[in-house]
Amino acid sequence: MAIASRAQRIGVIPMDGESNRTVVIALLANVCVAIAKFIVALFSGSSAMMAEAFHSVADTGNEIFLLIAQWRGREPPDEDHPLGHGREPYFWALIASLGIFVTGTLLSLRQGVSQLRHPTETEHFVAAYVVLILSFFIEGSSLLQAYRQINKEAGSLRRRFWQHVDLMSDPVARAVFAEDSAAITGNVVALIGIGLHQVTGSPLPDGIAAIVIALILAYVAFDLTRRNRDFILGRQGSPEIRDSVRGIIVSQPGILSVSELLVPFIGPRQLWVIARIDVDDRLGAAQIEKLLRDTESELKSQSPYIAGAYLMPVGTE
Repeated sequence: MAIASRAQRIGVIPMDGESNRTVVIALLANVCVAIAKFIVALFSGSSAMMAEAFHSVADTGNEIFLLIAQWRGREPPDEDHPLGHGREPYFWALIASLGIFVTGTLLSLRQGVSQLRHPTETEHFVAAYVVLILSFFIEGSSLLQAYRQINKEAGSLRRRFWQHVDLMSDPVARAVFAEDSAAITGNVVALIGIGLHQVTGSPLPDGIAAIVIALILAYVAFDLTRRNRDFILGRQGSPEIRDSVRGIIVSQPGILSVSELLVPFIGPRQLWVIARIDVDDRLGAAQIEKLLRDTESELKSQSPYIAGAYLMPVGTE
């Protein structure tokens, strides 16, 4: 297998610049949209529009956390963190996902329940429609940037788009894609709720729309929290990645088999290889030591995202 092809299978292509661009675009989009939605929500009295304003504010705060995640994850190893700070982005992304729940979900839910209990009339329908439609396109551009980044990486790894969304180790791109998808859906729900309010004259659809927006945010928050928790706990690379790593190890002269293999992520696109290997009994101690060094070097040469390897010959401690 060619080195380039094998490196693609192992893991990963550099996306730090793409991730930064994705977050910045999402942040700018959310700031503009949040201001517009708040202004219209205050003038119109629409609960659905106010719920969407809370949604955009939550997303804005989340993008700031994601930028912190990008920055903190690049900190070099130190005495207390010998493997580096690669998992820190998952912590900040976890905080961001909780922010979606606390800020967006609860405030939107309260707004919807309040509208159902104490209905208020909505005014300035045209302004609400204009802002929601503009928001749809603005947040759609941010979603398109996130989609392009994820799709590019999926193609390099020969994965389907949704398969890569499930397996990818980048919490930032996943969060932006999920948040923007929820934002697009929320705009549509708000548009329907306000439209039904205008057509029927009843404020109930407006309140129900706010509650639906809250439920969408709750689902996204739960899903992102679950995925970030998995990586904080040390989620392994996919079976394809592990098979590729195993293949590289057993291809080295003097290694007969791999009896145990762990390939956990220690950060976005950062893998650590832990393996128990069966070596040729005819090799001496110095030859085994050289074999282990050469095998680790080969693993790193196949993919720059294999940060290191701990290889232990069977029968040694």
